[in-house]
Amino acid sequence: MDDRQLMELARQARQNAYCPYSGFAVGAALLGADGRVWQGCNVENAAYGPSNCAERTAFFKAVSEGARGFERIAICGGPQGAKPMRATPPCGVCRQVMAEFCDPDRFAVVLEDGRGGLQRRTLAQLLPLGFGPGSLKP
Repeated sequence: MDDRQLMELARQARQNAYCPYSGFAVGAALLGADGRVWQGCNVENAAYGPSNCAERTAFFKAVSEGARGFERIAICGGPQGAKPMRATPPCGVCRQVMAEFCDPDRFAVVLEDGRGGLQRRTLAQLLPLGFGPGSLKP
């Protein structure tokens, strides 16, 4: 599956976003090493703390189904009901979740740029000096 196909699945997931408070809808599509794809959207809550980002929704779905190897994730976001205007990079918490399950030098994050193009970064570029499972080893 190429980046554009994965982004199309992220766009589809974005349509399911529940964002009555921020009005900012995000969709994600996570590609596993085995070729399976998990989609996620942001799910907000009036208490804010229990809200969950699209990226973490996709990761948690995948992990709950036994997946552990991942290649890349496509993310798109913007005002609900409108096309994305710019790239929507993952928040710090989502980057930390990615670091738990992915090789930062190999895992790619693909972002829709709002002009019809895609941006691609490694997790290492988005989370320099990240803290991951290897950080706990002596």
